[in-house]
Amino acid sequence: MKTLLLGGLLITSTLFSGATFAMDTITAVHAFPKTLIYSQSFLEFVDRVNAQGKGIVEIEVRGGPEEIGMFEQADAVRNGVVDMAYSAGSFYGDALPEKDAMVASNLTAIEARENGGIDLINEIHQEKMGVYYLGWFDSGVTYNLWTKNKPAFDDEGNLKVDGLKLRSNAVYNAFFSNYLKEEIIDLPATDVFSALETGVIDATGWTQIGLLDFNWHKFLNYRIEPNFFSTDLGVIVNLEKWNSLSDEARNILQQVAIEHEISSVEKMRVKRDEDFAALEKEGMQVVSLEGQAKENYLAAARESTWDRMKKLMAEQPGGTENYDPLIALFNRPE
Repeated sequence: MKTLLLGGLLITSTLFSGATFAMDTITAVHAFPKTLIYSQSFLEFVDRVNAQGKGIVEIEVRGGPEEIGMFEQADAVRNGVVDMAYSAGSFYGDALPEKDAMVASNLTAIEARENGGIDLINEIHQEKMGVYYLGWFDSGVTYNLWTKNKPAFDDEGNLKVDGLKLRSNAVYNAFFSNYLKEEIIDLPATDVFSALETGVIDATGWTQIGLLDFNWHKFLNYRIEPNFFSTDLGVIVNLEKWNSLSDEARNILQQVAIEHEISSVEKMRVKRDEDFAALEKEGMQVVSLEGQAKENYLAAARESTWDRMKKLMAEQPGGTENYDPLIALFNRPE
């Protein structure tokens, strides 16, 4: 009888212990190749979660675009094929045009977290896509237009783009099409090197960071100022998966994400300065729009993006209800 009783207690104890200490595992992918600085930033976040969440929650990274294409990753999260993705909101902009508030933002995630902007973006992600928006990473990094040949300007100081073979993508299509009024060539980042090498394009938009990672500086010789936009890179989690996690796991993930939002801002600023210095050493030259031409350029980037957002929002359930709040929360009047 004693043996049976002890055996029963041991089994009960084991089952109870297993249920109590079951670890949550989250599968993840990242939009860009592992070697790119932005992917490295995400992997740093993963390492911090796995260290702080040891025995509680673990992120299992399956890979990058070689695992799931960068434009398919958001749907993969939505459908539960993978639990988490680190991606640009612009890669799923058709489903969530509100991401343009972040694209045209002049704030960082630190400020948008404090003023409730990220909370609103999270609510919209949950309502429209069934995903939880965990954090806006690597914010504060802006974009430039980079060219192979020396840029020309008209009599009023505006950029002349006649004949420019300009590569674009979902982030800045509205700006390039509406303001520069030049035919654009839509290419993913992974195809740009060969397109520059073969002469398919001779100019591209890109962030202040990453040109060296892709070796595009072998072909691009000029950076045009002023810079514009902000990166809209963030982490989304399948909502059903998020809700299934233990409270402790969710708390760790959210807290580390907020910490990474803060630390990545400064880290990326340092990296930008290092990249600019390295590019200058390689011969990169900087040309700038000035005066009213500069103001028109910046206004066009911002307003063309807002216009795109409003138009697409109007075609979706909920309409433009959140348009004004998003503009207010992600834009500091200048």
